[in-house]
Amino acid sequence: MSFTNVVHVLVLLAVCDQVTADSINFYNVKPPVEATPFPKSFKCFTCERASDNYNCNRWAEDKWCPQDTQFCMTVHHFTSHAKTVFVAKRCAAVEQCLASGCRHHRDTGHTECVSCCEGMVCNVEVPTNGTNAVFAMRRQAYSSAPVRTWGSGRSTLLTTLGLGLTRLVLL
Repeated sequence: MSFTNVVHVLVLLAVCDQVTADSINFYNVKPPVEATPFPKSFKCFTCERASDNYNCNRWAEDKWCPQDTQFCMTVHHFTSHAKTVFVAKRCAAVEQCLASGCRHHRDTGHTECVSCCEGMVCNVEVPTNGTNAVFAMRRQAYSSAPVRTWGSGRSTLLTTLGLGLTRLVLL
């Protein structure tokens, strides 16, 4: 290998070392423009038993959700000291999302929080408590009708604002 090639490799390694978890913004994920497999198709972050949320989102498989699903589900298992045991994310049907909320598993001592959301790669974050472990549904944009959602034993109201933005209000 020539001296020039060695220098190029060293420069490339130095640049790659500068890329950290802090420099990746998962909120700006936009799937490439391509034909969708069916109307109202969507994608979710997907992983099985990832070590943490960053690794789940970073290595998520880029594929369209099946037609019989409408939501993105996130399952977060963590210890009593809030250390993540594993994260699982997938496409889900409404029946699966009714399990949203948090529950403690006495046999392992872990807490499991489940959340569901509706929209293109909406499952960026992991649920950590009853406030964010919810089943959030949205209505079409520009609707002002309230939508009921399910979550951790509380009544939660989701109001759709202009341009499809949502606001979560706990009653």
